[in-house]
Amino acid sequence: MVKNSDLYKNKTMLAPMVRVGTLPMRLLAVKYGADLVYCEEIIDFKILKSKRIENAALGTVDFVLSDGTIIFRTFPEEKDKLIFQIGTADAKRALKAAQKIQDLVAGVDVNMGCPKEFSIKGGMGAALLTQPEKVKEILTTLVNGLSVPVTCKIRVFPNLEDTLKLARLIESTGVSAIGVHGRTKEERPRHPNRNDVIKTISETLSIPVIANGGSKEIKVYEDIAVFKQASGCSSVMIARAAEWNPTIFRPEGKLPLLDIVKEYIKVAIDWDNNWVNTKYCVLQMMHDNMLDYPEGELTQAAMSMEEISEIWGLKEYF
Repeated sequence: MVKNSDLYKNKTMLAPMVRVGTLPMRLLAVKYGADLVYCEEIIDFKILKSKRIENAALGTVDFVLSDGTIIFRTFPEEKDKLIFQIGTADAKRALKAAQKIQDLVAGVDVNMGCPKEFSIKGGMGAALLTQPEKVKEILTTLVNGLSVPVTCKIRVFPNLEDTLKLARLIESTGVSAIGVHGRTKEERPRHPNRNDVIKTISETLSIPVIANGGSKEIKVYEDIAVFKQASGCSSVMIARAAEWNPTIFRPEGKLPLLDIVKEYIKVAIDWDNNWVNTKYCVLQMMHDNMLDYPEGELTQAAMSMEEISEIWGLKEYF
C-alpha cells in the first residue's frame, strides 16, 4: 500500500544538494515558502556508524561520528517538512540506516540519480539506474520496513521507453512518489532539461511525479508554475535557484542577495553550523556575483565563523 502520496502533491521543494541541504538552508527555505525540504544525501554507512545525540543546548538531534563530525542535525519542528535522502547500494543496510532516523522525518528518499564519481563507484546514485532488480529490492524493502513514505529520485535515459520502463518498475514497489531530473547522467546544467520526458512520465504513472532540473528556467517565483506546467508534474523540486537565493519560494518575490546572505549567516550562528559548511553555502549563494561585492572576495579567504561574521558586519551577533 502506498503511504501518504498526498505529501508530495502540489508542493514546492528544496532539492537535495550536497553540502547545501544542511539545517540553516532548510530552515530558511521553509521560512520563505518551501513545502518540503530535503537534506543533503547521507550515505547509509555514515548513519550506521554515527551515534544519535540529543543536543540539549540547541534542542536538536545530532548524528555524530566517533571523531566528533556531525553528519546530520535536525530540529524537531522541521519534522513534518523534512525528507531524508539516503545514498545506498544495499537494501538491508538502507533499511537499518533509515530506521535509525525515521522518527525524525516526514519521508525517506533514495538517491538514484547522482552522477558524481563517488556515488557511481560505490554503486549508488545513477549507478542504480541500470540495475532494475537492485532498485526494486531497495525500494520494496524500505516501503515494507518503514513507517514513513518512501520515494526515489532518478535521472532519465536517452531513450524514452527505457525511462518509462524504469519509472513503471519504481511505481510497482509501492513508493509514494518519484522525483525526476530531466537530464541523463552524462548531461550537465548547460544541457536543456527534458521537460517533455517528465511530462510523459507524469501522464504514465498514477503516483505523484516531482520535476527537477529547471533552475535555468526558474528566475522568479512565477516561473515555478510555468516549469510545473511544462513538465506536467505534480510538484516541483528546486536546486540551484534555491541554493543561490532560498527566497525563490517567496510568493512576494525574492529578497536582495546581500540581505539573505546575512540572514543565512545569522541562522548558521544560531544553530552552531560549522564554519566550513557555512562558508561553502555563502559562496554558493554569491556564485556569479562573487567579485561584485568585497564581502564575496573576503569570504573566500575566511578561516573561521568569527571571520565570516566580521566580514558581513555580524561580529557582535556572533
